[in-house]
Amino acid sequence: MKKVFLYIIVFISGGAVLAIEILGTRILGPFYGVSIFLWSALISITLIALSIGYVIGGWLADKGPDIRTLGLVIAVAGLWVLIIPLIRGGIISAAEPLGLRAAVLIVSFILFAPPLTLLGMVSPYAIRLKATAIQEVGRTAGNLYAFSTIGSVIAALLTGFILIPNVGVNMLVLSIGIILIIVAAIGIIKGRRLIEKAIILSAFVIIALVSYSIIPIEKAEPESGLLMIKQSPYGEIRVVDFKDSRFLLIDGGIHTSVDAVTFENNYNYAWVLDIPKNMFDYIGDMLLIGLGGGSVLKSYYLDGWDIDAVEIDPAITETAYNYFGLNPDWGNILHMDGRRFLKEISKKYDLIILDAFGSSSIPFHLVTAEAFVLAASRLNEEGILAINIEAVGWDDIIVNSITTTLKTSFKFVKALPIAEPPNRLGNLILLASNRPLELKEELDRDYSNPDFRYGAGYQRVHAWDNSFIPETKNFSILTDDLNPVDIWSERINLAARKELHEYFGQSPMQEK
Repeated sequence: MKKVFLYIIVFISGGAVLAIEILGTRILGPFYGVSIFLWSALISITLIALSIGYVIGGWLADKGPDIRTLGLVIAVAGLWVLIIPLIRGGIISAAEPLGLRAAVLIVSFILFAPPLTLLGMVSPYAIRLKATAIQEVGRTAGNLYAFSTIGSVIAALLTGFILIPNVGVNMLVLSIGIILIIVAAIGIIKGRRLIEKAIILSAFVIIALVSYSIIPIEKAEPESGLLMIKQSPYGEIRVVDFKDSRFLLIDGGIHTSVDAVTFENNYNYAWVLDIPKNMFDYIGDMLLIGLGGGSVLKSYYLDGWDIDAVEIDPAITETAYNYFGLNPDWGNILHMDGRRFLKEISKKYDLIILDAFGSSSIPFHLVTAEAFVLAASRLNEEGILAINIEAVGWDDIIVNSITTTLKTSFKFVKALPIAEPPNRLGNLILLASNRPLELKEELDRDYSNPDFRYGAGYQRVHAWDNSFIPETKNFSILTDDLNPVDIWSERINLAARKELHEYFGQSPMQEK
């Protein structure tokens, strides 16, 4: 029975390790974005913690292995997992002045290194408990590490494919902590008297009940402005009403902003994305890659365009229908990766709009030379590609390098800036085509209207009057093989998160 229990222990511990690592992206993603830095930090912390755990576990096992000691190690790991949702906010706030990279590393270490180190101790300790002779050590180690790895694989698949989208992050963290404590309790009570077993089990039951009562479970709070929170396979989705506006946030980044009552767009870049309409003598076919709340789709539909939209996350489409007034009849919406869609279709469009900004950067595979060759092949002779990007300043390296890359497939590229002054964080719209990018009609310039400077018309005029051709000399062409867009996005992501937190303050976008 003891040997079977050891296999159960290493199986569950191995599964907990991978589940915690994957959950780390959802625990920290709303604050830092799910970027290459976050993944690198989590993987590094996991490997370091496990390495330390292996050393300590092996050393402790040689001191005299005991199943109750192993149970205590697992219990402490479970207790630490339980407090992660409680201590996360304070640690993140304390680390905020350190900058994105340092903050991600330090916060990841404080939150996840202790339980992962303790779980790393389990396998070498279990090997020492199970091996009864030196001749069995190799086979014992192989079998137990195999069970641990199988547990990790199963947990990784369940966590990413099923549990996060259907259970929620905090509930899943709570469940992992409770499961570890249950396993620990079984080990701790082995060999004890009945009264001791009863006391220990009662203590763990109390811990479980208290955890369920005090650990915050993520749920909508309409009275405080949080209308919806959902974990999809692609990110955390929140719908927030704040200061008469409704926001769609994905992993803590704003993707749509509309009037909370009328659902009219009030996001500057979406207004500027109307300008390409004025570059055609006719109403045409448009492909939108990245749906968000549907403001861009709605605008083009109301002007009579035929629209195909590609959105990788069905939960985003559902959210747009339920909270942002999107009508399913306004366009043909498909759910798949944008580049895959471009590769599989043969249809050509008059306009392709790429509005697929992720939680911390543009998905790198959509802004490479290979991707732009594909996009150009899906445009008519007079077609235009429009790309929404976020940058710190009009001359940000990300603007210049994407322009340089666009030039490999298009003769003409023009940038429409939105931020003011030019050195601050904001959006730019890059237009690319193989024909001159000129307006067919003058933009409305109703300066006599006192409200003009605060609306869509002024934003379009500002963007067009300040349009420019970004510098391409000495800037790299982005390719599938070499594309540092994730690295360049660090400054952008940090500036965006700072502005976002200052704007919302103690709003429903963050847990209290």
